[in-house]
Formats: sequence, structure tokens, C-alpha cells
Amino acid sequence: MSYEIAGETGTWELVIGLEVHAQVVSEAKLFSGARATYGGEPNSQVSLVDAAFPGMLPVINMRCVAQAVRTGLGLEAQVNLVSRFDRKNYFYADLPAGYQISQFAHPIVGAGKIEIELGDGSRREIGVTRLHLEQDAGKSLHDQNPTRSYIDLNRAGVALMEIVSEPDMRSPEEAGAYLRKLRTILRYLGTCDGNMEEGSLRADVNVSVRRAGEAFRTRCEIKNVNSIRYVMQAVEAEARRQVSIWEGGGTVDQETRLFDPQRGQTRPLRTKEDAHDYRYFPDPDLLPLVLEEDWVEALKADLPELPDAKRVRFVSEYGISHYDAGVLVADQATADFYEMVAGGRDGRLAANWVLGDFFAALNRTGRTIADSPVTAAALGGLLDLVADGTINGRIAKDVFEAMVDTGEGAAAVVEARGLRQVVDTGLIDAALEAVLATHADKLTEYRGGKEKLFGFFVGQVIKGMGGKGNPALVNDALRRRLAQ
Repeated sequence: MSYEIAGETGTWELVIGLEVHAQVVSEAKLFSGARATYGGEPNSQVSLVDAAFPGMLPVINMRCVAQAVRTGLGLEAQVNLVSRFDRKNYFYADLPAGYQISQFAHPIVGAGKIEIELGDGSRREIGVTRLHLEQDAGKSLHDQNPTRSYIDLNRAGVALMEIVSEPDMRSPEEAGAYLRKLRTILRYLGTCDGNMEEGSLRADVNVSVRRAGEAFRTRCEIKNVNSIRYVMQAVEAEARRQVSIWEGGGTVDQETRLFDPQRGQTRPLRTKEDAHDYRYFPDPDLLPLVLEEDWVEALKADLPELPDAKRVRFVSEYGISHYDAGVLVADQATADFYEMVAGGRDGRLAANWVLGDFFAALNRTGRTIADSPVTAAALGGLLDLVADGTINGRIAKDVFEAMVDTGEGAAAVVEARGLRQVVDTGLIDAALEAVLATHADKLTEYRGGKEKLFGFFVGQVIKGMGGKGNPALVNDALRRRLAQ
């Protein structure tokens, strides 16, 4: 999908790359046994290693290593059997050691790719440059006291995967689609929970602009953007800022910026550092990380079915559209729910119910699949009642609403409210005669050639039966009667 910014002197192309920091799903931190869970009291999950006490040595958490490898495999990336940890030196008040243990020259995962799909149905492949492991810093708290700042080291040492894309994205939509797809893959793999509101997935957004066909111009990095919507807004705002500078005869400086969502603007934070400013060198307390190929292959064999493969299977196995399959697999809980509903049933009908009435009910009640009053088994039971003729499609809507309100199963609702379809042909014939008598003028019009009134008569009969008339039997009875 083509996207350009129109300036006063012509159009400009966007160049976007993302550096995504994904917190590894692990009970313990990367180099210590301290808990790595969210929400503890400040400084309640800190070991002597995290606090950088003298003489404390890091010990690698192999669970975090396995999660990084599984993520690399899920991104169809090169897993490096030998990687190395380096010290990245810089001063922050919440970085006790004065350096971060990261990977620079020799990351654990190399080049990979992510395929995205845009709103117009087009697809693009975005390159992944690398994935490396590193430890998080702590958190500075500036709103606890009017004159002091406080430090919470609970996050210090938490394992992060930094996933760096190629500068392959050309629009805010592509950046949003990339981040959305990456989050979905991570959640399927179980390597990151993707909760941006809790800070376990954050994006540094690199943006530059250029004329079509030009080499790359100077980029700026927007730091720690914590929602997909804000990523897209930050791209747009920063690109327009740079266009304005270039067209005004100025020069864009390479710098780190922050995004202000209230004003819809980026603002400067600091001059962008280069790699040499961090004085990287191999961490002397950690040996190179050497992986066995058999171990990597075992992790690969144990990977779950990922979204792209699941989407293809849903289309083939359940006969649903490519679009519907894409919506269903975008969230693993939704995909699992759908499969339970569709199992042994009409896949298209199941998709219509899940994407239609079921999602609408969740939105209306503010619930999620996890706490839905209607389980997959219960929704499947409702579809079974439609399939076997116990109720018709219109009554099924009413039954479903009652299920949402009460949490009861479909069969219980049908019996308690007397909603079974009427299949007694005598009752159907009687209702049919009443409708034809009431609408004698319409009957005359029908016999005069206005055959579209057939549907009107069917609707009136079913309405007269309180919606419980079997549509197929009503249609058959009406055809026989009108043929007389």
C-alpha cells in the first residue's frame, strides 16, 4: 500500500524500523534467581546480583535462552549456536552496575522475517535483522515525592529480547501491522505475554524520510512507545516534523525523542548515541553461550502451530474465508475457542456466530473469552439445536441472548421457555390458512404474477407462530397450498 507525505516541495517517502523490547516469560531473571513477575512491592524482587553488589557473579538462566531460541525459530530466523554477552556502558540512576549486560557483535538469533497483511489485502515481508538477549534496567519514580526521585529495582535484571527489524516499513499502517503480528507470534509461542500496558512489550521507533529513490537520510528514534496506536501516531508525527525541517532548508539531527500522545508530537530527549559511545566489550564474568544443535532441533520440534499455518489450515479444514481465518487466528484464545465450536459442525456457521453474535456480546458486556458466560461447548450446543431442527436460526438469536444473561446452556433455555420449533404440519397448515385469509389481496397479487410475495407469506406464517415455525416445513406447506 503506497503511503507518502505531501510537502510543499513534493512528496516524501517514510522509512521505518522498529526495535521491540519483549520481556521473556520466565519465573526468574536473566542472571539471578529473583522473581521476574509483574506487580510486586517496590524493591521486593531484587537479588544481590540485580543490585550489583561487589563480588556478585551472573549465572545464565537457560529458560530465558530457550525462550529466545524458540522466538527465533518462530520468526524463521537463523539461530546462532555460539553467541556472546557484552557490557554496554552508560549511567542511569536505575542501572546499579553502570552497565547493561547485552549482546552486540554476536547475538543469539540472526536474520529472520515476518509477513504482514494490510487493510487492502496486500502482503509484505518485513525483515528481522537480529534478536538478542539483554537485562532490563530498574525504574525511576518521579511522582512519589515533590523533591525526590525513588528507584525501584524490581525490573533490574529481567530478561528482555530485543527484536530489531530491517528499515522495511513505509507507512504507519505497516508499522502497526508488524507490531501486531509480532505480538501475536510471541503470544502463540508463549515467550512474551505482549502486555504493552504493563511494559512487557515496548517499541523504539526509528523514522526517517526521503525522496523516492534516494539513499536513507538521518533517522530519529522515538523511545519506549507502549501501544500500537501510539506507534502509528508517533511515526506520522515524526515524519511530518522531519519533512518540515528538510523543506525549510534545515538538517535533521540524529537524536532520541519521546512521543507526547496528548499533543501528538515528538520532543527531544537526548542526542542519539552510536555504538562506540557505549564502549562495548565482552563481559568477563560470562563465557560465550554455546548451544547444542540437537537441543535447538528439539525446541523446534516442540513449537506450537503458528498463526500463518493455522490460518491456512482454517481455510482448508473449515471452509471459511481467508479474511475470517485471519481475524480468528490473530488471538490464540479466539482461535482455540473457534476450533472447539467448529469441531464436527459447519465451519462457516461457527465462524459467523463467533465473529458476530459472540464477539458482540463480549463487547457489550465488557467481558473476555476467559470469563465469557457462554463457553465454546455451550455455543456448539446451540448450533447443534439449529442443525437438528430443534430451533430455527431466528429463535437461536433469542436463545443465545438468554444464555449470555443467565449462563445456562442452550437446551435448558429452549425447554424452560418453550422455544422448540413447531414441526406439527397440522399447526403449520392452520397458521398458513389464517395468513392467506388475512392477506387475500396479497394472495391475488401473487397469483397475478407477483411471485416475490412468497417470502412475505413465509415470514407472516412464522411470525404468527411466535417465530417457532420450522422454515423448511412452512416453505413446503406454502408451495403445496399455492399450487392448488
